[in-house]
Amino acid sequence: MSDLPPEFALIGRHFRPLAGEGALDLTDDAAVLAPPAGRELVIAADAMVAGVHFLADDPPETIGRKLLRVNLSDLAAMGAVPLGYLMTTAFPKDIEDGWIARFAAGLAADQREFGLSVLGGDTVGTPGPMTLSLTILGHVAPGAALRRAGARPGDDLWVSGSIGDGALGLRAARGQLPDTDGFLAGRYRVPQPRVALGLALVGLATAAMDVSDGLMQDLGHLCRASGCGAEVLADAVPLSDAARAAIAVDPGLRPLPFGGGDDYELLFAAPPAKAQEIQAAAAAVGIAATRIGRFVAGHPAARLLDAKGAEVALPRGGWSHF
Repeated sequence: MSDLPPEFALIGRHFRPLAGEGALDLTDDAAVLAPPAGRELVIAADAMVAGVHFLADDPPETIGRKLLRVNLSDLAAMGAVPLGYLMTTAFPKDIEDGWIARFAAGLAADQREFGLSVLGGDTVGTPGPMTLSLTILGHVAPGAALRRAGARPGDDLWVSGSIGDGALGLRAARGQLPDTDGFLAGRYRVPQPRVALGLALVGLATAAMDVSDGLMQDLGHLCRASGCGAEVLADAVPLSDAARAAIAVDPGLRPLPFGGGDDYELLFAAPPAKAQEIQAAAAAVGIAATRIGRFVAGHPAARLLDAKGAEVALPRGGWSHF
């Protein structure tokens, strides 16, 4: 029988196998890490709360993977290479050890896929909902990080992958719309951080961010940071076949891709002269990139336009935590 306190025994069973170089086997108060020579650190953090960012009955593996992937998406938006992460978990006191084992297995799978490891963190119990927080570290060449404050009037507006799957996937996971092959629910539970595309956009994109709280709301953030407006052509926004099928069954869902969250695609600006290079870079990493509009001079806000150029009003601009 172990003489370790329960918290440390739990860490030893489930999280020490995830530790990598610099983590000191999770036996010290902090990690010791040197970034690669000549590189700058990029650091981001995100938290997830049960019932807010994931469903209480979601598989533990997908919860672990989503926690890591939403942070990887932030690195992708900066054009950064993943390096490692710190994680804080506040588990309900009655959680089963097998649940935590499956959660850690999800993390382990994505550590292998994206080439990073845990560096440390904290594990506590809570009487409230499960709360998970992750701080991720990456690295870029000096001055090369993609920023939000770089778009200029005349730049094209691009987005990766498809939009709306996350918000529709939440409804599918709740049993509120058909999802026979599980594609939409899978997109909600296990986002696809576009790390390879983010790296490929360094030197091509003038500004970038990831779409987490809704296409139009996040584009508004990019506009304010860059000091210019943007126009989105509604018909140009890429939808997956599953999203189109869901909207065909219930046309009332049509606004959801523009104002829903959880897509974790990249939204970025680039001069029109870079269009061919961007398409080639996206094709090389196997990720679709679509021009959906342009940046314009004037008030720093995003406008959604229909095929006739009229502005489309949305019932909801995007997700808000408050």
